[in-house]
Amino acid sequence: MGSEILWFGEVRRGDTARVGGKNASLGEMVASLGEAGVVVPDGFATTAECYRRFLRHNELEERLEEVLGALHREELSLGEAGSQLRELVLSGEFPEDTKESILGAYRELSDRYGEGEVDVAVRSSATAEDLPEASFAGQQESFLNVKGEEELLQTCRRCFASLFTDRAISYREQKGFDHMSVALSVGVQKMVRSDLSCAGVAFTLDPETGFPDVVVINGAWGLGELVVQGTVSPDEFEVYVPLLREGKRPVISRKRGGKSEKMVYGGDGAATEVVETSREEQDRWVLTDEEVVRLAGWCAAIEEHYGCPMDIEWAKDGESGELFVVQARPETVESRKAAGQLTTYRLEETSEVLVSGTSIGTAIAAGKACLLESPEEAERFEDGAILVTRVTHPDWVPVMKRAAGIVTELGGRTSHAAIVSRELGVPAVVGARGAMDAVKEGQGITLSCAGGDQGKVFDGELSFRREEMDLSELPEVKTPVMANMANPAAAFQWWRLPMAGVGLARMEFIIEHLIKVHPMAVASPSAVSEEVREEIEALTRGYSDGREYFVDRLSRGIARIAAAFYPRPVVVRTSDFKTNEYARLLGGEEFEPKEENPMLGFRGASRYDSDLYREGFALECAALKRVREEMGFSNVIVMLPFVRTLGEADGALAVMARNGLKRGEEGLKVYMMCEIPSNVVLAAEFAERFDGFSIGSNDLTQLVLGIDRDSSLLSASFDERDPAVERTIEGFIEAAHRAGRPVGICGQAPGDHPETAAFLVRCGIDSLSINPDGYAQVVAAVSQAEKSPS
Repeated sequence: MGSEILWFGEVRRGDTARVGGKNASLGEMVASLGEAGVVVPDGFATTAECYRRFLRHNELEERLEEVLGALHREELSLGEAGSQLRELVLSGEFPEDTKESILGAYRELSDRYGEGEVDVAVRSSATAEDLPEASFAGQQESFLNVKGEEELLQTCRRCFASLFTDRAISYREQKGFDHMSVALSVGVQKMVRSDLSCAGVAFTLDPETGFPDVVVINGAWGLGELVVQGTVSPDEFEVYVPLLREGKRPVISRKRGGKSEKMVYGGDGAATEVVETSREEQDRWVLTDEEVVRLAGWCAAIEEHYGCPMDIEWAKDGESGELFVVQARPETVESRKAAGQLTTYRLEETSEVLVSGTSIGTAIAAGKACLLESPEEAERFEDGAILVTRVTHPDWVPVMKRAAGIVTELGGRTSHAAIVSRELGVPAVVGARGAMDAVKEGQGITLSCAGGDQGKVFDGELSFRREEMDLSELPEVKTPVMANMANPAAAFQWWRLPMAGVGLARMEFIIEHLIKVHPMAVASPSAVSEEVREEIEALTRGYSDGREYFVDRLSRGIARIAAAFYPRPVVVRTSDFKTNEYARLLGGEEFEPKEENPMLGFRGASRYDSDLYREGFALECAALKRVREEMGFSNVIVMLPFVRTLGEADGALAVMARNGLKRGEEGLKVYMMCEIPSNVVLAAEFAERFDGFSIGSNDLTQLVLGIDRDSSLLSASFDERDPAVERTIEGFIEAAHRAGRPVGICGQAPGDHPETAAFLVRCGIDSLSINPDGYAQVVAAVSQAEKSPS
């Protein structure tokens, strides 16, 4: 076939100048990653020489340069020049031998698949495309379900012409690429019948925070174009790679998308069409955990082979059930951010949440909302406004560059709006359904992506703080400083901080915000009203039953926090709601007693071996066991809260053991919160039952001083620095150390008061656990205390 056609198996990644980055990458995977199990559909590529010969044969080079010159002299607008350039290319004819080479390869590909005329995907691959320093996302065209010789030739011409789309011309101008030195290769690849199944995109790092140890997979029903274009909200899966390599199944997150539409093969002569999905499809996950694990393994192998984070497109064939990788390119944004810098944002006030969606980036922006239906309305947009629209595509980029923030009703993390927002460093909330109705033109709004993977749009222009932290300037300390964590969605934001692990992961946040159902309501559904049962059924749709819903959601929430810090210890406290807080969960009123003082009532370890909650605690244990043993997070330490007596301790530990969590087995350590005077008095006895302790300074202060910590009348007297509290803490640390047990602290005091951090260091505390945004302040105080121990 000469120099104009190359099969993927003949191409390597060093052949970018001949076949462009996209096709060079396909060839590299075909040649080098088969042993790793990676399956790539077969195909071939036209070379850059084929494109240049096409130009010469039709005497187009000078004519193209004339139009580009007129553009530079501003004799033509970008739109006029682009239209003329594309028309010139589309009017050309292939040299006869080139035509026969393309069709000969197509016939051979059809023979390889045992078909008369195989259906193919035809994709453009520019010779400057998919290089690490630039992203050409969406600038050249791709065409799906192309079938037949004449249709293939015409589609190849359309690919050549797409080198001169308005957005491609504009991007090359911006990046300084010479238009005529960039050539175009066409990739012709066997279609995967994902129109009968699903397809999507994967990243080998978290695209918002740069956390490097996960594979993030997005997928929706049908052909993958709607995921890439951002016109559908996909399912999302996250897999922790280091434990995947150890043979575990660490799918640490699953989020179900709306998946309201899908692209399928078209009828009446159309290559494709978009149709609505069924309710059953919307409720069903596009991939099983087994498929997610297999695909993530392939993605990890691709990243390892290329030596850099990758952006990968995948598809599942609905006829064979097989998974395929159909594209792979370097990730171009997060992987190039400075590793030694951490920028954090924090809202200093709050207001009504108008709409929420998927956060892109971790920043906050405030400004006036500008609602646009199409980029043709760009003249209405004022620099620094917040763009609110239904969905974006490449023609929106000039407006997006002028925006302080972006809100779209459709799309996920791989949508056009998400990709461009990351490149521009502009925060965005995508998939914010109803945004065009909830937000008014000219309304002051604040867009926050600082709270994790859920982005929120607030009413009003709120004040916020932006802080830069140079990690290289942080002092080294001997005393481990750990994190307090509650929200799994925010865990990856702090991966760059050199924290010693998590001293307190609060289970209550996951139950309240991600599960929303009282555990006893799923354990005993017959005990709740029909109305509540219907609400629970709506929440748990797609799960085998309510118990599996609870265990699945809780285990993945815990696992995401554990992954952010693995293999450093992550201390997970079992649930410590008060009865009035439990009652607010869906179905909770049926199970919770009404108490005069819930703070000192039926809470903590007293619940775990009680008939009123034993089945609920069993679900907590099942989730923790799944995290440690099935997913592999052996760094998880279980901690029991509010243990009043030795009898409560023994009862809770026995219930844990009956549910597969026996202290000492599978390396399991069990800690106890020290927050009651009885814990201090009986420190030696509790040390026989537990592997370590964490001081809860809020409850301990409350009970040592006899002050209701929620009392506004006594708030001035509530102080962890009171001599009685400090002497109690000091005595407990000494007693625990005599018994050979470590003691940490997970209350607010060290973060609020640097002198408390210094006091604890002098007492020999084994670790301090604080909110991550206070890390720099606490480390400075600890460093100073370690230098001046007296």
